[in-house]
Amino acid sequence: MFSISRRTMLAGVFAAILASSASLPAAEAGDMRIAFGDLPGIESIQTLAAIERAKERGVNIELIILNDEDLAAQAIVGGQADVGIGAPYTLIQKAGVPIRLFAQISTLRFFPVVNSESYKNWKDLDGQEIAVQARGSGTEAVMLLMAKNNGIKYGNISYVPGSEVRRNALLQGTIKATIVDAANRRALEAEAPGKFIVLPVEDLSATDEGLFATADYLKDGAADVDILVEEMISTAREITENPAVAVEYRNKYKLLPDLGADADKEIAEYYKETAEAGSLPLNGGGAEAARDDFAFFTLSGQIEGDPASLKVEDFWDTSALDRAVAKLGKK
Repeated sequence: MFSISRRTMLAGVFAAILASSASLPAAEAGDMRIAFGDLPGIESIQTLAAIERAKERGVNIELIILNDEDLAAQAIVGGQADVGIGAPYTLIQKAGVPIRLFAQISTLRFFPVVNSESYKNWKDLDGQEIAVQARGSGTEAVMLLMAKNNGIKYGNISYVPGSEVRRNALLQGTIKATIVDAANRRALEAEAPGKFIVLPVEDLSATDEGLFATADYLKDGAADVDILVEEMISTAREITENPAVAVEYRNKYKLLPDLGADADKEIAEYYKETAEAGSLPLNGGGAEAARDDFAFFTLSGQIEGDPASLKVEDFWDTSALDRAVAKLGKK
């Protein structure tokens, strides 16, 4: 099973560590430190299984749980990790850091949810507080785009990592409007039927989670990167073809043991819905995904410029993806 380092440091403390250049020792050949900027849940089964499969092929992976996409991106910038999970388009463009996405794990499938006693529609959120995953996250991008499309402006945006955390806050009444993933949307419907309203969103095809790294690591660690990308693609294809495979992976690799055996049913339902929605890229994204992302993230205000003039190579390195698809075949 993979090694998980749980880091309960505050963002400011972590940023200070980065600024002081007190980086962790560089990984040895064959080692890969992956920074996960979220709390792993059932939506992470695909990613966790692909990591296990990469380990079986000789890549020594340490998964570092940072609970915040900002921290995951900072870990890559500061050299505390080799590979990040997220969609750091804003960082890539505005910070000028030589970081590149190199594979797409999943596309956006989020559900804005409001307490029905307080709000009924998008217009009701004008001037109100909302909660999202993190600054620069897909959840923030969706909510900003919906605000723009509905002619409203939020009063405040709070950053609350973890879709399950935001679901529980809705149930407790400490949050009145937020955005959650499919699993937690279903949980809200089951636990408090009629109490919450899911607000409508347009169809989205932008990146929710992707793999990213520095240009140097993609070159120096190409052999390990190739294996990880191949396993991400293979896992996505197998789950899409038969969503029940996600449960098999979970039990084989003993993933998320704290959830108990009861979670298997929810995992099967989640991946059935995800597969039907086509949210697991069968070819890992690449140039086509980048163009979809340009359209979405410029509309939401996460990146600047004319989507048609933005260059794929400024945000993506598709080398590993091209090699993987050539080896596995294109779907």
